[in-house]
Amino acid sequence: MSESVQPTGNTATAAPVASASTADTDLLAQAADAVRAAGAVLRERFGDVIRYQSREELMDALAANDDAALDLLRPALTRLRPAAGWVEDELDGGALPAGEWWVVDPAEGNVNHLHALPEWAVTATLVRDNQPVLTAVHLPLTGETYTALTGGGAHLDGRPLHVSQSEDLGLSLVATSQARPDEDENVVRRIGSSITAMLFDALVVRTSVPATLHLLNVAAGRLDAFWQFAGARADLLPGALLVTEAGGRISDAEGRPWTPQSESFLAAAPGVHAEAVTTLSR
Repeated sequence: MSESVQPTGNTATAAPVASASTADTDLLAQAADAVRAAGAVLRERFGDVIRYQSREELMDALAANDDAALDLLRPALTRLRPAAGWVEDELDGGALPAGEWWVVDPAEGNVNHLHALPEWAVTATLVRDNQPVLTAVHLPLTGETYTALTGGGAHLDGRPLHVSQSEDLGLSLVATSQARPDEDENVVRRIGSSITAMLFDALVVRTSVPATLHLLNVAAGRLDAFWQFAGARADLLPGALLVTEAGGRISDAEGRPWTPQSESFLAAAPGVHAEAVTTLSR
């Protein structure tokens, strides 16, 4: 049994949870269908590099991708859970009001899509009373769909996922990501110093966006750890649930309980989590 993600007060090692309900299992399957349908729309839009000369042109291009995916994604998810709220801004963070909410990124890694780079996805996560219940992440260019259900494990196209068994950070492949453009200067400097620290302590450090794709790789055992400073619900909740359901550990960068209000995030294989905390806490 995997560990649960508890965004409003989890410990780095959370208690086991009960098995997933049949209703939530069925809901996850339908959510996965929805992200695949939205992903097909974005795949049709993918190809040449989209040129822009200003921030306004960039934002318009990003919004066009979001809107194209949301035209399918939002009505599909709303039909599944008509009473659930909808998080409008994918860059929002912090706790949500009580009840059910869809936390969606219709084009996670949107800037990569515009630059004809393959690292992008469509994500949908159902949050119930600030607990992520299920998530579906679809990679349209590979056709892969990653899913996780609290108490039901993490899967790639139906195959169980497990984090790595690494116990030595010095032999580990780790990654980080820039949460958003125009970060506060203190956050930017902290990102830089953390990368330097990891370059000394880990085997190899990868730096790219988006966060979700790194977290998929942690859940699948391809990466041993991922960290990020700042962040939003939409780019961390899907991967957090996938990693914990695959047997990984979640905390902030200093090893404290992680919540969406936290100023940092760390997901790691259990065998390297403590070492990663030591490196990032310097």
